[in-house]
Amino acid sequence: MITFGLTLVRHGETQYNKDKLLQGQGIDTPLSDVGLRQAEAAGHYLRDIRFTNAFVSNLQRATQTAEIILRKNVHSSALEMVLDPLLRERGFGVAEGRPKEDLKNMANAAGQACRDFTPPGGETLQQVKSRFQKFLKSMLQCTVDEHSGAGQCACPSSIPTHSELLQPVVAGLASDGFADVLPVHAIVVSHGAFIRVAVRHLVDDLQCHLPAGLKMNQVYSACPNTGISRFVITVDIDEGGPRPTAIYCIFINRKDHLASLKDSN
Repeated sequence: MITFGLTLVRHGETQYNKDKLLQGQGIDTPLSDVGLRQAEAAGHYLRDIRFTNAFVSNLQRATQTAEIILRKNVHSSALEMVLDPLLRERGFGVAEGRPKEDLKNMANAAGQACRDFTPPGGETLQQVKSRFQKFLKSMLQCTVDEHSGAGQCACPSSIPTHSELLQPVVAGLASDGFADVLPVHAIVVSHGAFIRVAVRHLVDDLQCHLPAGLKMNQVYSACPNTGISRFVITVDIDEGGPRPTAIYCIFINRKDHLASLKDSN
């Protein structure tokens, strides 16, 4: 058995984000000046968190964000990123490069909610979820392979109890989630629509435990640029490979680090 932290981060702002244009997978834009400052702020916020693994979408807005976060990290600045195309944004087909309003109009014409609508050539939500499931399985296997040796597997005395993890997070600290007693902590840098699907799968399908006071509209809300979410996952290893036996949400879409940017404007 191994228990580890999982921190999900959305990439910083791009000019397409600012202009409310869809990027998806086919448009690979860099961070804007604001996005670079957001990534710097996220890096400063997470600077004292020890990451043992970094999994990153291979689109440049995500890799730039991850590079900045890791570069500012006290413990993990030399950590090698694993660039994984499974972490790419949802593909929006013919809607990529067009205003988000166009996607809404296409969905309305089809009589569907915008979030559920798949434009021609785009990925369905189920396809995105399947990508996340494949990534999660790969990440769990990687985590077990690298960290289940002597001295790396979390001993029962160091694993936070059920009641501890379900207490509301009131400290608002970057270390929320018992990072100091977890031997393994993975950071994953991806994209807004992908993260939204991933969180929904963890909560709805894998029965993730939510902290008291967290409202469901917060759980399912859109992740802001460099928004941060954290989970603690306990994995058992059997004949079928590693499988999550307990998942705890610590916080969703936190953006405390962006307050300093607003203050400087």
